[in-house]
Order: sequence, then structure tokens, then C-alpha cells
Amino acid sequence: MNPTLTDAFGRGIEYLRLSVTDRCDLRCFYCMPEGFKDFETPAHWLTFDEIERVIGAFGRLGVRRVRITGGEPLVRKGLGELTARLGQLPGIDDLSLSTNAVQLARHARVLRQGGVQRLNVSLDTLDAERFAQITGGGKLHKVIDGLMAAKAEGFFPIKINMVAMKGVNDDEFEAMFEFCRQHGFTLRFIETMPMGSTGRSAQGQYLSLQTVKERLTQRYALVPAVMDGGGPARYMKLADSEMRIGFITPMSQHFCDTCNRVRLSVDGTLYMCLGQEHNYPLRELLRSGISDAELEQHIIKAVNLKPERHEFGDKPEQSIRFMSMTGG
Repeated sequence: MNPTLTDAFGRGIEYLRLSVTDRCDLRCFYCMPEGFKDFETPAHWLTFDEIERVIGAFGRLGVRRVRITGGEPLVRKGLGELTARLGQLPGIDDLSLSTNAVQLARHARVLRQGGVQRLNVSLDTLDAERFAQITGGGKLHKVIDGLMAAKAEGFFPIKINMVAMKGVNDDEFEAMFEFCRQHGFTLRFIETMPMGSTGRSAQGQYLSLQTVKERLTQRYALVPAVMDGGGPARYMKLADSEMRIGFITPMSQHFCDTCNRVRLSVDGTLYMCLGQEHNYPLRELLRSGISDAELEQHIIKAVNLKPERHEFGDKPEQSIRFMSMTGG
């Protein structure tokens, strides 16, 4: 089915990233400030009924991929119930989850039974001490336990998202590659982005993925590849296996001309771009009693606000939201 939801630049919108919470059980230094407590109050969160209604409207408009994000989505109580409800909505045929996997071991089964098919797991290091430093005290073994539980439950693909940071984890790229090859995971490298004050402060660790790609191709026989998923990664694979590596390059090679996604925050605000402040609040509209037809018209109007491209490079200061506030 071709998407019927199209922005002002002719891009079909078929992918929604749904944040179910802005809270997280880790404090990665490039994502959320230490001691940050300015979270949305539960009264401002979209309820499961409201989320289901909005996702249903997106499904009727041609969006078929939904990725559940946060913050850390597994800190939202009853997430398994929500995924089961979303997985039954007409038009939604790809339900996935982004997580830090700290709590995944005890949730993996119910999520898989609820229709979540694919997982993206944030993991920047395989060194326990370094993991604690990056995440503000996180326990690496909990993440590994979560990954192994997800693998046992049959999630596929499981993608490991590694933010590449100069002087932080740039000595571990090959080790992460081998870990992913051993377990059948897909490895994806991500460039740091100037999202909020934390993201801008992390730009001192910025590392172009062109450099990373050159380094890995010198060691491994990599060839161009593709991978389903709807996201912005450009993939390569080992020539003699199905092991894939993705490169997400919002800074060195932006992918705005093919951007097919919008984001819905936990408070019901639609964000059309990570690197711009264009937004459209839906919560009060939902609570005012609008009809489904009116909701669809508001979504169409919102999508038409989607800018042509981000301006991370030109105006890094204008994106004031932390990543956890937007939904990954």
C-alpha cells in the first residue's frame, strides 16, 4: 500500500515514532542532563485509549510502521497491553521497539506475544565500567541479559545502536562488530546530534561515520546491502554472510530528502523533524471531543508543516529539546 499521507515536499509519511514516556532508567550524558527532573506529569501523558486512537488515525492515512520509543519505553507500566492493542490496528503491519534493554529480560516474552517484531537496543560499549560512565551508573549485565532474552524469544532483527564517539568508545568498534556477528545482531553506528544542551556539549566527541566505515572496510570484506525497516540507515554486509552494518549519518550525510517519519511525544505533541521545532499539539484536541475525521484532518495539517530539512549544521542552537523529550 502506497502512503496517502504526504508532506509539502512530496515525501510519503509511512512511519511514526511513538514516545510512551520521557522518563528513563539511565542517564546517558549525550541525551539527558545529570539531575534532570523536568518530566511531563502523568496527567499530561496520552492515555492508552488516546494513543490507540491516534495510531488508528495514522493507520487509516497510510502509516504502517510504528516504533515505540521513550525515554525508555519499558518504564511505562502496562506497555505489553498497549503493544497488543496497537498490533491489532488495521494498517499497522510493523510494530517495533527501541529500548536500552535494562528491563528487557522480564518484558521480552509479553512484548513478543503482543506483536512487537523487531528491536533496536542502544548499546555504546561492552565494557562494564565505561557503560556505567556513559549511562550514569547503569549495569551492563542487565542489558546483556535483556538481549539474550530477546534473542531466545525470537525477535528479529535485533539491531544494536552504537553512538560513535571520539575518545569515548572509538576503540571498541571491532569488538562490537564481533559481538553482533556472534549473536546474529545487526550493528548500526550513529553520529552524535546537537539535540538540546546535552547533545551540543557532546559534539566534542563527534566522529564522522565516513571515517568509521573506512576503518571497518579495511578490516572486513564489506559490500553494499539493503535492510527493511523504514529508517535512515545505509547498510553494508559481510561478503560471505548475512551480517549487516548500518550507518546513520544525520550530520555528515543527511537523509532529509527521503525522510518518511514524524514523532509523537508522550504529551501528544507531533514533531515533524528532530532538528527543527515544528510541532502540532494533539492532546487538547483529543480531550475536546473531536471526531475521528477531524483528527485525521489535523494530522494531515501537521504533516504539511514538516520542513524540507534539519539545520543541525547551520543552526545547532535552535533544537532545544533533549532527545528523551522527543522520542528517539
